[in-house]
Amino acid sequence: MKLVRFGERGGERPGILDPMGRVRDLSAFANDITPELLSPVGLDKLRSIDPAALPLVPEGVRLGVPVAGIRDIFAIGLNYRDHAAEAGMALPAEPVLFSKATGALSGPNDPVVLPPGALKGDWEVELALVIGQRAFQVSQEDALSHVAGYLVCNDVSERAFQLEQGGQWIKGKSADSFCPLGPWLVTSDDIPDPQDLDLWLDLNGQRMQTGNTRNMVFSVAFLVSYVSRFLTLKPGDVITTGTPAGVGLKSGRFLRPGDVMHLGVAGLGEQRQAVRAYSV
Repeated sequence: MKLVRFGERGGERPGILDPMGRVRDLSAFANDITPELLSPVGLDKLRSIDPAALPLVPEGVRLGVPVAGIRDIFAIGLNYRDHAAEAGMALPAEPVLFSKATGALSGPNDPVVLPPGALKGDWEVELALVIGQRAFQVSQEDALSHVAGYLVCNDVSERAFQLEQGGQWIKGKSADSFCPLGPWLVTSDDIPDPQDLDLWLDLNGQRMQTGNTRNMVFSVAFLVSYVSRFLTLKPGDVITTGTPAGVGLKSGRFLRPGDVMHLGVAGLGEQRQAVRAYSV
């Protein structure tokens, strides 16, 4: 099942994809795609609905972040062996865990806006997951049962802010528009093995990143279990799981206004973002 939110920013409505890949309006059954709706009971109710009986949404409508009310975004660094190697860093003994501010959330095809003073904007295609059930101190074996679904994330970064100005990574990861999610949330029953998904990203039509989630240092199940050791994961929380090699940090080619990023994860859809400079 693929769940979406469509419409103008701040006025998104809930939707579901039909078997033809068309967006259908779920408003008659739900006010929004909320964290509460992501429970097993909530998702089962949605599965009982025949999408063909729902109103068809016009093609070309804007897609928003697929889940409303996201509380926290947790991100994992250096979680692909080839990315750690290109960064010249040793593989971490434990996951490198940091946060992105929720103000960075953006629709999958909304522009990415470089903040004032940005010099080294960068791209990172990632597999992200959304928690559907409260998770605290969960085992690795039970961890995936707490995942409602998966989606594409572009963990956009400003490397100068992140790495050259001291302090925590969050300030280089959290500018407005620096966390495009979607285009849809694919429920976990449709992704039986999150450790065998191809990822890719093109910049201006040139392939920059190619990878597969099997090359993660720490698996999705391990990450959910690991984060839950230190805090309670709640429905609607997002974990984005790291990126393969090919980021601008290695090549020195950073984002400029006018660039276009096109990225995707197998089975989870594609994103496309034009890069813009900040303007008042």
